[in-house]
Amino acid sequence: MPELSHRVSTFTESVIRRMTRISDEYGAINLSQGFPDFDPPREMLDRLARVAYEGPHQYSVTFGARNLREALAAKQSRAFGRPVDPDTEIVVTCGSTEAMMCAMMTVCNPGDKVLVFSPFYENYGADAILSGAEPIYIPLIPPDYGFDLAAVERGFQAGARAIILCNPSNPCGKVFTREELTAIGALARKYDAFAITDEVYEHLVYAPAVHVCMASLPGMWEHTITCNSLSKTFSATGWRLGYITAPAAVIEGARKVHDFLTVGAAAPLQEAAVAALSLPEHYYTGLNALYTEKRNYFLAGLDRAGLKHNTPQGTYFVLVDIQDFLDKPRFAGWTDTQFCEWMIREVGVAAVPGSSFFREPVNHLIRLHFARRKETLDEALERLARLRALAD
Repeated sequence: MPELSHRVSTFTESVIRRMTRISDEYGAINLSQGFPDFDPPREMLDRLARVAYEGPHQYSVTFGARNLREALAAKQSRAFGRPVDPDTEIVVTCGSTEAMMCAMMTVCNPGDKVLVFSPFYENYGADAILSGAEPIYIPLIPPDYGFDLAAVERGFQAGARAIILCNPSNPCGKVFTREELTAIGALARKYDAFAITDEVYEHLVYAPAVHVCMASLPGMWEHTITCNSLSKTFSATGWRLGYITAPAAVIEGARKVHDFLTVGAAAPLQEAAVAALSLPEHYYTGLNALYTEKRNYFLAGLDRAGLKHNTPQGTYFVLVDIQDFLDKPRFAGWTDTQFCEWMIREVGVAAVPGSSFFREPVNHLIRLHFARRKETLDEALERLARLRALAD
């Protein structure tokens, strides 16, 4: 058999998706892969039902249906405080995963460097490698996941072409402050680099934290590529609808990459998504209230179970500290991955090993999510309450 490319040997398959497959095999409650067990808004579903008979069913415009781009441009114009042109400053992608890949391939040449905060969503390292770029990891420091700005500058001084910024951050739930974003943006401008932001959890931010778009800051429009999706905001992760917002010159390149990667996102789903983007403001306040309640409810349940955890400022993820368990004789020498596999089999709850998110040698954290109905969370918490007894 001929030799495979070197790049595919430098990263693994998704640990998150692997945990879902194991969870499905054992019938566990899946708190690993971050998707809800409840439906998108009724308006989206009703429109999709009509589209099933009315169409469109053929290719849309490669870079996104006109009415969807107009709806997205109106949304982003409000978020950025500047007009966004639907014809030249937006491209619709197959999920934010493709949006990030398009952004990386648009701005990075083989051998370029990119800065990535650690912990990070697992795709980012692979995105850099597939783009031919070298990731430079900057640690986010627990418990509040702050960072050393001097380390960021050293990365830019080393020639970083871009910095990848997930805000709110998966997996730790950090929401970057305006001051932090301003400081990072100043360095991006100083070293003539891009900030590639992943803002898919923009509406899942818990008071007093506030989400700020990097592209809205003074002088940052020309230096920011904003990647986003409809998956988390509208509980439609399987629809795979993402988008990039950026200056026209960036979008011109991103459209070419997108065209030859996927041709275009699903036309019927684009049409139905327009209905979601027409929802009134109280949809978003209601969504935030829903997830605030879920976060508080789930964290209280973890407290009752005696499980140590962080308190996320955003997203629907929480990091749980399992060091107490790994210190037990029966788990001596175990990795966090082995512990997660044991949890699926014996406890019936699926988590993601934290080591898949960290460049540093972190083996004592697991990631859970709370994007579940109350009855699902109740059952998961009941099982987690038995964790210590099962571990002894």
